[in-house]
Amino acid sequence: MELLSIENLKFRYPKSENWVINDLSLSISKGEFVVLSGPTGCGKTTLFKLIKKELSPMGEETGKILFFGKDKKDLSAQESAEGIGFVMQDPENQIVTEKVLRELSFYMENLGYAPAVIAARVGELSNYFGITPWIGRDTFHLSGGQKQLLTLASVMTVFPDLLILDEPTSRLDPIAAGEFITTLKRINTELGVTVLLCEHRLEEVLPIADKFFYMENGAISYSGDPRSVCLSLAENGKTDILPAATRIWHGAGKRGEAPLSVKEGKAYLDRYFTRKVALCPSVKTGKEVLVINNVWFRYEKEEADVLRGADLTVYQNEILTLVGGNGSGKSTVIKLLAGIKKPYRGKITLYGKNLRKLRREELYNNNISYLPQDPTLLFARDTVGDELGEEGRRFAEEKGLKYLLASHPHDLSGGEMQKCALIKLLTARPKILLLDEPTKGLDAEAKKYLISLLKELKKTITVVIVTHDVEFAAAVSDRCALLFGGEVLPPAHPQAFFSENYFYTTSASRIARGMIEGAVSVEQIVSKYDAES
Repeated sequence: MELLSIENLKFRYPKSENWVINDLSLSISKGEFVVLSGPTGCGKTTLFKLIKKELSPMGEETGKILFFGKDKKDLSAQESAEGIGFVMQDPENQIVTEKVLRELSFYMENLGYAPAVIAARVGELSNYFGITPWIGRDTFHLSGGQKQLLTLASVMTVFPDLLILDEPTSRLDPIAAGEFITTLKRINTELGVTVLLCEHRLEEVLPIADKFFYMENGAISYSGDPRSVCLSLAENGKTDILPAATRIWHGAGKRGEAPLSVKEGKAYLDRYFTRKVALCPSVKTGKEVLVINNVWFRYEKEEADVLRGADLTVYQNEILTLVGGNGSGKSTVIKLLAGIKKPYRGKITLYGKNLRKLRREELYNNNISYLPQDPTLLFARDTVGDELGEEGRRFAEEKGLKYLLASHPHDLSGGEMQKCALIKLLTARPKILLLDEPTKGLDAEAKKYLISLLKELKKTITVVIVTHDVEFAAAVSDRCALLFGGEVLPPAHPQAFFSENYFYTTSASRIARGMIEGAVSVEQIVSKYDAES
């Protein structure tokens, strides 16, 4: 039975000549698990908001969006609220109350559910989602993964027919992201809820999807079952977006059926690779730039310490990446390095000088630049062009972003915001670049470019990155470190670091383990295949 049908949809924002959605059509049947992906800025978030009438942006819209055959414009508020659930990329934008219990009740209360029904539903779903242990906590104190799970549970209190999720794992660490996706599959399988999921990280979602849509320039360019769409993308040179297993298959001769999952990828290596090859990376160090020595930090006097005697040394002209669970203190470390927060014990030095004693101009004038998780914090003007200035505008034009210059910064997609924020920082000509989740919202091509850019910048500047994106970290880093228990564990070369980990590691490493020890990227696996074939 057809649940959602979109026919020849077109949309553009006010005062814009460009169609963000351009003659788009698609169909989703009841009970399907559907994944949507595509380049940054292709219109994915706009499409999702157009489906949910309460979130539809202002602008010119033509075509039809039908839900169970009924035009969305004719849906009552109750039909739309109960029939279509929506989970945003950032749970901070969706959580509206201070307590977990209150948040779970809020959605139903606003729809007029009886108190007895609300109480029973909250109790049932708290157990289903594993929320019961923190049901009495403040929402403010939840980790990123807990907040996203709470948002999902709140939406599910009315058991919608269609659940729409806009990059819900983009702010989650690998373990939390995997648990979240597992929960989505349970909702789809056990409750029969239709899932429409937007994701750039396809490693875990394509193997469980029924249908895969790939979107470009405001329209669906590829659609079908995940394996056939991946084959079509590979045939047309769009290999960077594919799961690691499929990219290995493509780079190593395309023999047999294309694998999608880690399990299928391991079977492929077992079948076609004949021997183990050890990779022996080394780490180079240089002049000390930033040093964290026995640092203790907490946000409030009554709260627990986030950092407990943390130590870390950052060397000149390296790219150092910090990974760890939500709430482990990664963003805290980078804020301390930026001088935004101060430790209550211990010392941080910049080129041997105590960071606490440096004046603001010594810290930030052609020295330290910091990209926060929320890039909108860097924007204060009405257009991107005004934000970037003359030098930034030239850089944006060189990188094919001229079309963004007249836009308001807050009208950009998440990935476009990240790109523009980074350009703005680089115009300050920093010696040290601190990046908090720089790949959030970026597609595979944009990540590939960012890796290339940062490696080029490393010739003259030092880069410290906080990220949940382990594939990105493995590709860009000179050293990686894990935060755990309030400490920064000793950094290591990314090949040594990720090949030793089982959960904070890349899909390529999981596939190659036991066959090509030390390989943490598709390129390393394929290069060994070439050497043996």
